[in-house]
Amino acid sequence: MTAGDVLEMEPLGLRLEFLRTGEETGGELLEMEVSGRPRGFLAQRHVHPEQVERIEVISGTIKVGMNGRDHVLSAGSAIEVPAGTPHTQVPVGDGPGCVRIQVRPAGRTEAFMRRTADLCREGKFTRGGFPRPLAGAELVLEFAPAGYAAMSSLRVQRRIAGLVLAVARPMRPYRFVDEWDVAAAPEAVFNAIADSRTYPDWWRPVYLEVGGDGRAEVGGEARQHFKGRLPYHLHTRSVIVEIDRPHRVAADVYGDLRGRGTWTLSPTSHGTHVRFDWQVYADRTLLRVLTPLLRPLFRWNHNWAIARAMEGLEPYAQRADKSALGSAESVP
Repeated sequence: MTAGDVLEMEPLGLRLEFLRTGEETGGELLEMEVSGRPRGFLAQRHVHPEQVERIEVISGTIKVGMNGRDHVLSAGSAIEVPAGTPHTQVPVGDGPGCVRIQVRPAGRTEAFMRRTADLCREGKFTRGGFPRPLAGAELVLEFAPAGYAAMSSLRVQRRIAGLVLAVARPMRPYRFVDEWDVAAAPEAVFNAIADSRTYPDWWRPVYLEVGGDGRAEVGGEARQHFKGRLPYHLHTRSVIVEIDRPHRVAADVYGDLRGRGTWTLSPTSHGTHVRFDWQVYADRTLLRVLTPLLRPLFRWNHNWAIARAMEGLEPYAQRADKSALGSAESVP
C-alpha cells in the first residue's frame, strides 16, 4: 500500500489517489485526493468516531453540513470535522470537483476505501452508489471505526447487519482439515505460507494472481484470484488476524468465500509438519444456491487444490532454505 495508488469507484462517481498512507506516516495520517462527483452512500450523513477529517477544496464547490450549519467551500478553502461529528459533504453546482482529504489518525480508512473499490468492481454497489445488502452488512461489521451512517446508532446498524448475514447464509460452512509433512525447515515453510504473494510460484495452477502489502503481521492484507478443477474463478481478500512465527498464522477471508484459514506448523526430525484448517462460506450467489446439492463435488475440488499445494510447497521451501543458507555463508 503506497502513495500514488489510484482507486476507480465508478458507481460512487469518484476517483481516489493516495498521497500519503498510514504505513508511510506511522499511522499518524492518511492523505488522499478525491475527484469526481460523489453520490450514493458517501454523500449521506455519516460519522468518523475516532478520526479528525480535514477537507480542502482543490477545484469546484462543496457544501459541508455539521452542527446544524452548512459551510460552502470553494477552491482554496478548507474545513476540519472533529472526530465523532455527524456531517455531510456534497457537491454544489454542476460538473466534477476535486478535494484533498486528510484523516488523523490514519486508522482503517485506507482499507475501507480499498474494500469499497473492490466491491464496486465486483458489482456489489447499485448504480445509485449504495451497497447491496451483503456488501453493506460487511462494511458495517468490519469498518465501523473508520466511519458509519448517522441515520441510527451503530449498535442498531450492527444488529441489522448481523441479521442480513444470518438470513443470507443459512447453510453450513465448508470445513476442511489437511495435514502433511514437508522436508524443509519451519522458517522456510512459514515464509512461503505467510506471504500469499508467493502462492502463484508454488501453488500452481490454483493461484493465478495475488497482490497485497506482503506484511507477515497482524493486519497484513492480500487479494487473491484462484480456481480449482471446477469451471469458475474466485476472488478473495485476506487479513492476517493471528501470527506466531514460525508456528502459526491465521487469516480472515472475504469476497467470493468468507471465513478463516489457519496454518499450524510443527518441527519434525525431517522438516515440518503442516496442518491447514479451512472453514469458509460460499458467498457467490450460484455457489450458495448449489451448495446443498454439490457439497461432495466442492470437497473433491478442494482435495485437488490441496494436492497441488502438497506438490509445490516442499520444493519451493527447500529452494528458499538453500538460498537463505547460501546468503548466510557468504557473509564474512
